[in-house]
Amino acid sequence: SGVAWNESQHCRLLVPERLQLCRRHLEVMPSIVRAARRTQALCQQSFADMRWNCSSIQRAPSSGPDLLTGTREAAFVHALAAAAVAQGIARSCASGELPLCSCGPGPSEPPAPGSRWGGCGDNLSHGLQLGAAFTDGSARAGAGGTPGLRAVNRHNGAVGRAVLRDSLDTRCKCHGVSGSCSVKTCWKGLPELGEIASDLKSRYLAALKVTHRLVGPRKQLIPKEGDARPVTEMDLVYLINSPDYCTPNPQLGSLGTQDRPCNRSSVGSGSCDLLCCGRGYNTYTEEVTERCHCRYRWCCSVVCRRCRRSLQRHVCK
Repeated sequence: SGVAWNESQHCRLLVPERLQLCRRHLEVMPSIVRAARRTQALCQQSFADMRWNCSSIQRAPSSGPDLLTGTREAAFVHALAAAAVAQGIARSCASGELPLCSCGPGPSEPPAPGSRWGGCGDNLSHGLQLGAAFTDGSARAGAGGTPGLRAVNRHNGAVGRAVLRDSLDTRCKCHGVSGSCSVKTCWKGLPELGEIASDLKSRYLAALKVTHRLVGPRKQLIPKEGDARPVTEMDLVYLINSPDYCTPNPQLGSLGTQDRPCNRSSVGSGSCDLLCCGRGYNTYTEEVTERCHCRYRWCCSVVCRRCRRSLQRHVCK
C-alpha cells in the first residue's frame, strides 16, 4: 500500500469485477489495501478468545468455506470490510491523499453556541459511494455464488456502511487565550475502526438466519424461522448454521481449537471449558523474567531490578 498502483502490474491481479474499478481509480487502491489489512487485524482481535478466531482471514484474498458459504462469520467479515473501505476513502479525501475529493461538506445544521463549523471533516459521502462500488461490485455483477449468497453479502456490506454512517459525530478544537476555549471550531469526523468492529460484533451475536425467497414481484431476504422478527437494514444476516469449530474439518472451514491457549479462571468464551469443547486442557509452567522493584532516580531515570517468576499456561487438548 506504500507504492503507487500500476494498471498492468497491480490491477490485473484483481478479480474481473474489480479490474475496471481499479483502472479507473488507481489513486484509491492504497487506501483500500490499508482497509483490507485493518479488517484482517481487527477481525482477529475481535474474535481472539472465541472458537472461531478469524485466523482463516490471513489467507485472503483466498477464502475458506467459513467465509464463502453465507455463515454468521462471513456476515461479520463482509460488514467490517465494507465499513473499513468506506472509512479509509473518507479519511484519505480529508487528508488530501486523493486528488479527486477533499474535505466533507459542511453540516447543514447551525453549530452549537460558542462554536463554529470549520476544519476538514471526513468525506463520508464519497467514502460510502466509492466504497460500495468496490465491496459490492462482484455481488452486483452476478459473480460468486448463488443469488441468495450474493444478496446476503450485499445486505451485510450495506449494514457495515450504515453503522459507519451512523457513527459520524462532531469533533471540536478549542481556541482562546491560555486555552480558555472561548471559541470552538468543529467538524464532522468518523471514529476509529475498532469502535465499528465492536458494534458489528454485537450485531454478529444477534444475527438472523434468512432465506432468499420470492415475496411479491421480487426475491427478498426473510427470516428462516417463521416466528422470527423481520429483517431490518441494521441486522446482519446469514444463510447456513456455522459448525461448532471444535474439531478440524476442512470442508466446513473449521480449524479446531486444539493447542489454543485458554483462561482457566474465566467463564466467558475464552474459558477452558468453552474453548476446549469439553476435551480438557494441559497446564504448563514457564519461567519468565521481568522488570521489578522499579524506583525513580533523580534526575532523570528509572532503575529496575530483574525478577524471575513462574507463569502457568493452559492449552486445549
